[in-house]
Order: sequence, then C-alpha cells, then structure tokens
Amino acid sequence: MNLRPGHKEETVDVNLTPLIDIVFLLLIFFMVTTTFDRHAKLKVSLPESSAELSQQQSNPLVLSIDARGNYFLNDRQIVNQQLDTLKQALRKTIEQNSSLNKLDYNDIALVLRADANTPHQAVVRAMDAASQLGLSKLSIATIEAK
Repeated sequence: MNLRPGHKEETVDVNLTPLIDIVFLLLIFFMVTTTFDRHAKLKVSLPESSAELSQQQSNPLVLSIDARGNYFLNDRQIVNQQLDTLKQALRKTIEQNSSLNKLDYNDIALVLRADANTPHQAVVRAMDAASQLGLSKLSIATIEAK
C-alpha cells in the first residue's frame, strides 16, 4: 500500500480579465456608434429675454389662444379647433391681407399669443399648422416677469 500521494490533480484557473476587457470594449463600441435621432418638423428659435426690442414685421399675423383652447386669428374667432380648419384660416387671412400678399410664406411673421392656462395640445396644433404652411418666423408672445 502506497500512502504517499503521487500526483496532485492540477486545477485549471480561468483568467477572466481578457473576457471583461472584451465586454467593456463592446459596450463602449455600441455606446459610441449608437445615434439618437430627433425628428422634429417644426424648428422654433425661442426668444431671449432682453430689454431691447427686436425688429418686427410691421403687420404680423396674431394667433391668440384662450384658456379653453379656442383660436382667434387677428381677433376673429376660428369656428372649430381642427388642424385643417386652422390651416385654412391662416392661408385665407394671408391671401386676403394686401400687406401680407406674398408668395413666400417664409417672410410672414406669426405671433402666437396663448393664455397661461391654455392646453398644451392647442399650442402644439397651432405650431404644427404654421409649420405645415411654411411659416418659419414664429414668435411666442409673453409678458415681462415682475
């Protein structure tokens, strides 16, 4: 009987460092190559608050929205709140107004006056209608905070 151990079984150690390195490299690769696209149709340049008045068109279109979401174009109420009706009213007012009788809608200024309690959807609908007509000079009327 042999009481001396002859061979010890060798244990195999798996080195996980290269595996972890590969996983981190893949993570970094996917983070860098992923793109996040924002598809916005309406590009609005928000006005900065300043004491100086900016140059404005002499006779801009004024689209007012009351607290219930009713639209008023140059102080005339638009019958319903649908997007198509709003677009037709804007187009008709632009075509009828002799001082705004231009083929290029990019030169027409639209001032959006919304009540502080106006539903957000009403403001978005007005901005969407302006965008679909090609009105790019959009400003939002505010009052100076005291």
